[in-house]
Amino acid sequence: MDEMDAQRLVEQYGDMLYRICAAALRSHADAQDAVQDVFLKYLTKAPAFGSEAHRKAWLITVAVNHCKNVRRNARSIPTDPALLQPGETRREEDGRILAALMEVPEKFRIVLVLHYAEGYKVAEIAPMLGLSASAVKMRLAKGRRLLEEIYRKEYL
Repeated sequence: MDEMDAQRLVEQYGDMLYRICAAALRSHADAQDAVQDVFLKYLTKAPAFGSEAHRKAWLITVAVNHCKNVRRNARSIPTDPALLQPGETRREEDGRILAALMEVPEKFRIVLVLHYAEGYKVAEIAPMLGLSASAVKMRLAKGRRLLEEIYRKEYL
């Protein structure tokens, strides 16, 4: 892979991976480090993929697994509600939703981000996270309920 291919890969998937890592790690610096680690792993392994969808799924799976390892080794992870969107949140409502999302436990938060922010279907999320489709559906349902409860409690 040459420098131009690497740059294209970062431009194409960098923001998406950042949102996933930020949702998992709740730290701007840790999310940036995680994204760099994912791209470094991709460049050093140089895996061959049959399609762009397989490449994207591999990157997401590696990012999710890397974040699990970081969280396992972390003592405490601060919550920064502006993390899911690089830069400043444009609307106050978006900021409140993001703040509430950051309070949802990680196992539900990751599924919510993959489904609603990244547009993945349940059947696509399941293998990325090593879960059954029914487990993903259950986490989506529970995550939505938790997000609504937190949002109502904090912002309404």
